[in-house]
Amino acid sequence: MTATGTRGAPPAGRPEDAYDAGPFVPPGADLAALREAAAGCRGCPLHEHATQTVFGTGDADARVVLVGEQPGDQEDRRGQPFVGPAGRVLMQALDEAGIDPTDTYVTNAVKHFKYVHVAGRGKRRIHRAPSLREMTACAPWLNAELAVADPEVLVALGATAGKALLGPSYRVTRQRGTLLERPDSPPVLGTLHPSAVLRADDREETYAGLVADLRVAADVLAAA
Repeated sequence: MTATGTRGAPPAGRPEDAYDAGPFVPPGADLAALREAAAGCRGCPLHEHATQTVFGTGDADARVVLVGEQPGDQEDRRGQPFVGPAGRVLMQALDEAGIDPTDTYVTNAVKHFKYVHVAGRGKRRIHRAPSLREMTACAPWLNAELAVADPEVLVALGATAGKALLGPSYRVTRQRGTLLERPDSPPVLGTLHPSAVLRADDREETYAGLVADLRVAADVLAAA
């Protein structure tokens, strides 16, 4: 089902049911205007239970755009991407790989936190991966961000981000650590989501792999 109405003007009724953020995206907007408009997005039902929209942050002129999956619990509460434990891992890994964390723009493929409450775990909100339908609904925001930004390399953090940038056939286990082509776009480097480091049995080895992958992106910057 496709949302009706003009682009930039939310449709009447329940736009959530259309699973399309496109009508909420103002055409030709800069990042500040996109961020302001995204705060009112109702392009899919995820907004109904999230605290707020979590839009990307950073400089539009950043040399690297990092794309994750979706906000986590702390990001949802604070309204910024990668400010929780996974974000700290990412910033450290970027620094060790030779990429200035301040020269990056960080965002997510999906802008609202998807979670469930599990019996016996109190009010703790447990992350759930976004569905393909939810990811597709949110794609207009990511596409708008990338249209404004002009990076030298894109980094896909995890499987969901890789599929958002490269299509459903992307497999992080097979394609991580290599530069991949994307039409009318800078090359894409796929790697683990930093949260995978936190979940790993061997954190040191998993973290070293993340740093090694990010060094491929650093080489692109060095060559430029």
